[in-house]
Amino acid sequence: MAHEKLARIIGTSKEALLELEQKMGALTGQHGVLEMISKDNDTQVDRVLKDLGLSRSSSAEEIYNTLTHKLIHLDQHLFELLDKPDLSKLSQDPGKIRDVALEVFTPPKGFFIKKEKVASLLDKYKPQSLLDHFGYQSVQELLDKQGFAGVVSALRFTQTTEWMHQFFETAYNDLKPEDFEDRDVEVKILDQEWLKVAEKFLEKKFHNVSHLKEFGVIFIIPLPIDTPGETLRMFTLLLHYLHEVPFYTGLFRKFIHDADFIPKFQSLLRGDVPEGPLPTAPHLAWRIVQRYLAKDDPNDFRLHEHHVNPEAEHWYRVADDYTRLARVLGQEEGQFNIGYWHGLDHVGDFFVAEDGSEKLVSFDIIDLIMSLVKKGEIKYLYHQQEALWNKIFSEYMGHEQMNSLIEDNIVGGFIEL
Repeated sequence: MAHEKLARIIGTSKEALLELEQKMGALTGQHGVLEMISKDNDTQVDRVLKDLGLSRSSSAEEIYNTLTHKLIHLDQHLFELLDKPDLSKLSQDPGKIRDVALEVFTPPKGFFIKKEKVASLLDKYKPQSLLDHFGYQSVQELLDKQGFAGVVSALRFTQTTEWMHQFFETAYNDLKPEDFEDRDVEVKILDQEWLKVAEKFLEKKFHNVSHLKEFGVIFIIPLPIDTPGETLRMFTLLLHYLHEVPFYTGLFRKFIHDADFIPKFQSLLRGDVPEGPLPTAPHLAWRIVQRYLAKDDPNDFRLHEHHVNPEAEHWYRVADDYTRLARVLGQEEGQFNIGYWHGLDHVGDFFVAEDGSEKLVSFDIIDLIMSLVKKGEIKYLYHQQEALWNKIFSEYMGHEQMNSLIEDNIVGGFIEL
């Protein structure tokens, strides 16, 4: 029963999960792990349902609506505690949004391409669409008047796919260790004028916060905060990228003197995931899925086999940040209980829907926030499912060992045990 439920939740077969358990048990000497995870999932679900005044007989819709209603109250409270931010007025200084995020989690200095090197590359491969947009004659004028963070962020949605491909594949080929430097991550809220230009980018990303690993910039597109969940989504995404950027720059440092650094660097920036089958005996291999494939294709076969996902690990760390956020904002936990969601990232279960079918409800705060902002038009599930795969691996191998193995094997794309 435990295996069957877990298999349904993460979208694999009972047989595949039983085979995985047998192999991981033989490898580690640990048995009953999946049953323990399943029981813990049930315990967590029952606890939350009781807290919400619900039960196992409540409908999937009622449970989802009650969970998101809890977040609406939290979102409004966060909006007020951040001084009711108007993103259209914060392009010069992100203010409390940035300051509170950095107080909750201060990332180490990153390892990024030097700004003067970026300027020389842009001068060689001119971003003509961006220059034409402002009517500037030179890249230096563009950088001087719009600022480094604003320019490199805007490249993502002003330049053609062909230009981006050439810049990424060709310009980066000449990078050397001396072209990198240690500097702080920069948080940038873009000017209001970029809203219309960024529309297609927003459709693809599903949210208004993104990052540039090689430049050390996290940028926020200034959408109006007029939908329940918007503040919470923006702020938690900011925290997520404050964890993700140091993860990748640590890898840049690790590989910088390797003869094949450039291919590794480009692979990390692309978020490559091997497309072939898992390696077979004598090793047991876990695929490393370093991006959310479900956003492109929820039926991607790689999602339905055992794998680990560093993205889910960044969200796991954000959950730790949640427990500090109330203290940073000077709030009692009962008033601002965002820490309530800690430990629920991998939790979910099936409930009977109003139409009689069974539907999976994710208890993961990120899935719920994303669904809330979309007004329930899309019920996000993949953050919880990816977190559950990580949970399975880490219960066998240990949390820190999982992270170490991911870092050592991310370019090759497989952990072979």
